[in-house]
Amino acid sequence: MRISGLCGAIAGILIGTTAQAAAVETSLRPQGRPGAAGPGVTVISVNVPVSSLRPVLRPADLPRAADTSVQQVSTSNAAFDRWIGGFRGRALSQGINARVFDAAFRGAQYRPDVVHKDRNQSEFKSEIWDYLDSAASPVRIENGQKALRRHRRALDRIEAHYGVEKQVVAAVWGMESTYGERRGDIPLIDALATLSYDGRRGAFFEKQLIAALKILQSGDVTPRNMKGSWAGAMGHTQFIPTSYLAYAVDFTGDGKRDIWSDDPTDALASTAAYLKRFGWRKGMPWGVEVRVPRGASFGTTQRMPSDWATRGITGIDGRPVRDYGSARILQPAGPQGASFMVFANFDVIKRYNNSDAYALGVGHLSDRLIGGPPIQASWPRGYEPLSFEDRKEMQRLLRRKGYNLEKIDGIAGPNTVNAIRAFQRSIGVAADGYPSQTLLRHLRSR
Repeated sequence: MRISGLCGAIAGILIGTTAQAAAVETSLRPQGRPGAAGPGVTVISVNVPVSSLRPVLRPADLPRAADTSVQQVSTSNAAFDRWIGGFRGRALSQGINARVFDAAFRGAQYRPDVVHKDRNQSEFKSEIWDYLDSAASPVRIENGQKALRRHRRALDRIEAHYGVEKQVVAAVWGMESTYGERRGDIPLIDALATLSYDGRRGAFFEKQLIAALKILQSGDVTPRNMKGSWAGAMGHTQFIPTSYLAYAVDFTGDGKRDIWSDDPTDALASTAAYLKRFGWRKGMPWGVEVRVPRGASFGTTQRMPSDWATRGITGIDGRPVRDYGSARILQPAGPQGASFMVFANFDVIKRYNNSDAYALGVGHLSDRLIGGPPIQASWPRGYEPLSFEDRKEMQRLLRRKGYNLEKIDGIAGPNTVNAIRAFQRSIGVAADGYPSQTLLRHLRSR
């Protein structure tokens, strides 16, 4: 779902030293910008100005999201029906045919379960090693290798056309829907209309709803078959409607950009088109695991691998990494865990989901699908992590001590990690940037 790429507007994800990302099975996609695909491939772009959208506040008589009794659902449906009547005019003014609208909303229902999920998204907190264990689990690797063999011809054609390696496309597929097993079964019009009406993020979801109606109007799918996640992500690789309009392609040549059917070809080609649009370079790795000198600190410095080699940073085999292009050093668990030299393709994956953990998951899974080794370095699995409230306390204490933090949000993003490291250096301990219980004790006592 994690569809920015395709869905960051739904679930903006910042990854610092902790893997705070949507669950691998249900990752949302960041929203992308319209772009061109390869020659001979149908792409339809859309640009719906946010200023043209009119969010409707949630009526006072709407029931609490967690209460799904028949009586209260019935009460909310009356208000929901009135909202649909008002939205119909806005949709028609943006080019939606009246017959398309009426067919799409025939039988549409307000979904309290969708509102409940939106209002009660529990913080998914996983340490990076657990996240990567799941992303490249033995079952996911085995099923991915089977998928590569089963769809070899289509994936070979997609790779030849877009220049995106087939194992990378397959890895995105595996992360998004476990190779098509979990595409979502909620009627999309129901979900998006409910979230538009609900009002908390009404403007965003109304924009997605307009885009969904344009997809129906194009004839690519019927209302009955247009299903997806509760948050509006669709198909094998979980595009949200605006991203679908901008990047989905008809690779099979049947006149439809069908990302929903059991044949994943159009969905996989659409993913490759998306990655290519944002600069994927064939032959360049997403990254490689490296050895680094003890106590070294890197920040966001970019250097050629040969330059990094002069500073003692080599591949895990002890040899210099090839000069694929400029790269930075990423230590997702600080110096106590694995280190990676990541290239421009790593950031392209992040356009799909703006998360270091997600990009590491896709990259590492893609390597494992073609026989690459597990991550060689050990992880600090005995580390005592901070809870969400602990991390907010940590940020408040850092700010109180004069470190420049814009938000107290419990997310260990780059600014927070930099502040942690600066504080650690100031008290003479290892500047690993890790939001640990030990760090919190230091902050409380000084």
